[in-house]
Amino acid sequence: MLEQRRTTNFLLLIIVIPLVFYLLKILSFIFIPLVFSMFIALLFLPLMRWLGKRKLPKSASIVVVVLLIIGGLALGGELIKMSSKQIMSSDTMFFENAETKLGEAKLYLSSTFGVEFNEDKNMLAQFVEKDNLGSTVDFLRKFLTTILMTAFFVVLWLAESINVQKLLNNTILKLKHASVKTFMKIEKDLITFIKVKFLVSFLTGVGTGLACFFFDVSFPIFWGLFAFAINFVQMVGSFATVILLSIFAFVELEPTSALFFFILSITGVQVLFGAILEPVFMGKSFSINIITVLVMLMLWGFIWGIPGLIMAIPITVFLKIILEQFPNTKRIADVLSGK
Repeated sequence: MLEQRRTTNFLLLIIVIPLVFYLLKILSFIFIPLVFSMFIALLFLPLMRWLGKRKLPKSASIVVVVLLIIGGLALGGELIKMSSKQIMSSDTMFFENAETKLGEAKLYLSSTFGVEFNEDKNMLAQFVEKDNLGSTVDFLRKFLTTILMTAFFVVLWLAESINVQKLLNNTILKLKHASVKTFMKIEKDLITFIKVKFLVSFLTGVGTGLACFFFDVSFPIFWGLFAFAINFVQMVGSFATVILLSIFAFVELEPTSALFFFILSITGVQVLFGAILEPVFMGKSFSINIITVLVMLMLWGFIWGIPGLIMAIPITVFLKIILEQFPNTKRIADVLSGK
C-alpha cells in the first residue's frame, strides 16, 4: 500500500511539474512583475519596519519607499540621458571605422564560410523598416506594462495585502513557528543577495567605465551602465560585457598593446568583483552548485527570457530555503548547494 502511494505521488509529480512550468510561461505577464516586485519589496522591508518604529503610518512609509524607488529610476534615467548625449555628440570617426571593419568582416565571412548579407540596406535602415519598427514599439509597450504592474505589486507587498509569511503558513509549512522562521531566513538571505549583487554590479560598472575612460574608448558612461545592468545576469553578464566591449574596442583601437591591456583590465574588473569579492560577500548561505546555476539560468531563461535570467538565482535561493525545511526534500537542497 505504501509502495503504491509513493508510485502514485511520483506519477502525479511528473504530471504537475511540467504543468506548473507551462502555466508560468503562458502567464509570464503576471508572474514576472509579481516575483520581481517581491524581491524589490523585500529589499525595503527593513526600512518599512524602521519607519514603523518611528510611529510613521504605514501609508506614509509606503509613499517614502515609492519616492525612493522613483528617485532611483530618475537617477538611472539621467545617466542614460548623459550616455545618449555622449553618443550623439561624438564625431563620426568611430562609425566610419566600424563601417570599414564591418565591411572587412563581411568580406571574410562571405569568402571563407559563404555567408550572404543584404547589401541593399544598412543596419539602421533595416532597423527602422516597418516590421522591425512595429516589433520595437510592441516591446516598449510590453516593457511599460511590466513596469506599471511591478509598481502596483510592490505597493501590495509593502502594504501586506500579499503576505509571504501567511502564504507559507497556509500552503506549504502549515506551522506558524516554522513559517515565521522560514520567512525570516528567506528575507535575510534574499536581502543580502540583492544588496551584494547591486553593490558588485555598481562597482563593476564603475570599473568598466573607468577602464574605457583611461584607455580612451568611446562612450564610457554607456559601457559602465551596460556592465552594471547586465551583471545582474549571473555568469552570462560578465562574459557578455567582456566579449561585446572587446569587439567594440577592436573596432576603435588599433590591434596594439593598448588593446591587449584594455581587454586585460576589463577582464580583471569582472574577475575581481564577480569571481572574488562577490562570493566573499555572499558567504556560505549562497554556495550553489555551478551546475545548478547553469541549469537554472537555462530553465528560467527559457520560461521568462531576460527577466528569468535576472531572477534565476534569487528564485533558486528561495526554493533552496523552502526545501531545507522538510526532511524528505533536504537532500535536494543539499544537491543545489553542492554538498
